[in-house]
Amino acid sequence: MKDILKKFPDQDRREFLAYSAKAFLGVGLMPIAVRSSAFASASPERMPTAKNVIYLYMAGGMSHLDTLDPKSDRSVKGPVEAIGTKEAGIQISEYLPTIASQMDKLALIRSLSSTQGAHEEGRYFMHSSYTKRGTIVHPGMGSWLVKMDGPRNPNLPGVIHVGSPNPGGGNGFFEQKFAPLVIGNPETGLQNSKIRKGATEKEFEDTVMLTNAFDSEFHRKYNQKKTRAYTDMYDDAIKLMKSRDLAAFELDQELKHIREAYGTNPFGQGCLLARRLVEHDVRFVEVTLGGWDTHTNNFERVSENGQVLDQALGTLLADLENRGMLEETMVVLATEFGRTPKINDNEGRDHSPTAFSCALAGGGVRGGQVVYGETDSTGKFVKGEKVDVPDFNATIAYALGIPMEKTVYSPSGRPFRVADKGKPILSLFG
Repeated sequence: MKDILKKFPDQDRREFLAYSAKAFLGVGLMPIAVRSSAFASASPERMPTAKNVIYLYMAGGMSHLDTLDPKSDRSVKGPVEAIGTKEAGIQISEYLPTIASQMDKLALIRSLSSTQGAHEEGRYFMHSSYTKRGTIVHPGMGSWLVKMDGPRNPNLPGVIHVGSPNPGGGNGFFEQKFAPLVIGNPETGLQNSKIRKGATEKEFEDTVMLTNAFDSEFHRKYNQKKTRAYTDMYDDAIKLMKSRDLAAFELDQELKHIREAYGTNPFGQGCLLARRLVEHDVRFVEVTLGGWDTHTNNFERVSENGQVLDQALGTLLADLENRGMLEETMVVLATEFGRTPKINDNEGRDHSPTAFSCALAGGGVRGGQVVYGETDSTGKFVKGEKVDVPDFNATIAYALGIPMEKTVYSPSGRPFRVADKGKPILSLFG
């Protein structure tokens, strides 16, 4: 075997090993839970109120005016009416009736403001608290959490993204072991996680031994940090293949009426998967719902997306509460920016980063309280209690007990903190 390896150039050898591992093991390349963390023993600034996060991201710029911050001026609101909620004095869009009935669990933040008005840059800023630069990639909140506080389940990834990855939401300059596992379709389970069809357990074990033999020669020559991380990744993948926790990805184990309650669409099923993953102690699960870039047909498209969001989020909040999980699970509803008060010639709304809305629930947040912050009568600008994007992320970090003053250095030696210079909104907590 040693002689065979010597016949391959270095690059070809790496490609051969990678191909062999995927073909023989039947498992895809994926980051799995962290074994240890340089910051695991670091004391948080306070006792955390949240253990896990379910982060629902509305990609494209959700119109705050047609969802969480409706206005009375007909020229601004268009055909959308505001409705009352479970909490007296708080109104939201008629597109979100189920969420309205769960308002006692939610804290609305209507005074968010971003400096980024383009989609990719806005998503990056929202996820990382830093503006996008060509020289460095910043980590997202999930990777910060797992690096600072470690995983809770050694068999599962600490961070999972359902639907699609978002700029700024990855591991950035952190090691690959802190990267999120991305699942495209929540209903297909975890792909390439079982022994390939037709192979016996004995054949699988023999393949693992063969692969390890190939690897040992390569790793002796290239005994480097990244190379060792590659080996750890495969060890963790094999561990997951044999773990009972693999069942967390199998939505068909849920009762039919529960699956239908979340909505028979990828986002609804993604929210159900998020609940199952949190039950198995995955620390940070992000589920993406796209289609919010409503330059045209804003009201029709927001109505359609609103129905999907309303059903899934409303069911998720009730489900978490019924299972006794809401107190320790922070649910985040976020987007990159809002939409203009002016309705354009295409019945659409354009980008407006100067003011928009997000929401928090669970994880120590006081639901049903007076809405935090406000915008002017048109929803174009923040009128009071402005919340910058790093402040919003600092609030999430505060709930998780991540030490916000802790400085981490990039490989180039530059200092960074979890939410940059953001300050948490302490009044949201009981």
